[in-house]
Amino acid sequence: MEIIIRPTSESAAMLTARLIADALRKKPGITLGLATGRTMEKLYAMLGEMHKNEGLDFSLCKTFNLDEYVGLKPTDPNSYRSYMNKHLFSHVNIDIRNTHLPNGYAGDLAFECAEYEKEIVECGGIDIQLLGIGRSGHIGFNEPLSSLASRTRAKALSPTTFAQNSPLFENPNDMPKFALTMGVGTILEAKRILMLVTGEEKAEILAKSVEGPVTAMVSGSALQLHPHCTVIVDEDAGKFLTEKPYYRWIFDNEPEWDAYRTL
Repeated sequence: MEIIIRPTSESAAMLTARLIADALRKKPGITLGLATGRTMEKLYAMLGEMHKNEGLDFSLCKTFNLDEYVGLKPTDPNSYRSYMNKHLFSHVNIDIRNTHLPNGYAGDLAFECAEYEKEIVECGGIDIQLLGIGRSGHIGFNEPLSSLASRTRAKALSPTTFAQNSPLFENPNDMPKFALTMGVGTILEAKRILMLVTGEEKAEILAKSVEGPVTAMVSGSALQLHPHCTVIVDEDAGKFLTEKPYYRWIFDNEPEWDAYRTL
């Protein structure tokens, strides 16, 4: 695991966007695993600007989102399909047929989850998985006590997650209590993971995830087991990290980061 601390949320998002853009240029047919949430909106806006101003080409890439609410139609404005269309897909030249999200409105959720896993495998697996982290420590909607070997499935959402996400609904009580989510095991099979975390409200759970013990109580801690995981944070989110001098030294001295230090 690498931890990179940037001065601001803007510079953290820009570094993450540049890493994704460079990977896309190197492999135009890349398969991206995507996340939602307020943290990602700035990142997706940057990728849209790169498409508009730099010709960043999404025409051959494929995407798989982490999760979707159970019971919401894809056309529902609170669905993650609507979120992705609004914040990224409508701003780049991606083929919408190559964008995948779990169908939370499916009649047979178990079959839907099995098919989602199958589709990921048929695409050759996920090349880069983008993640945020929830205040309960979840990645995707893998709430506390999620198995670290779990696969895509329906999951009950925790009270912490409900409190965090329900204000995004016009009527907070309309937020579903369940979601379909990639499992921790599914996420860990991605070839590379990029986790973007910003804001002081995430500082405590971030420290537990990357410097604490690996535990099913904090599914984000499973990222410590991944061979190529880069965690990019701003100063506020990194507030409680204990090894910040070492993380800064790595970023300042490793040759692989030479092209990114001025972002």
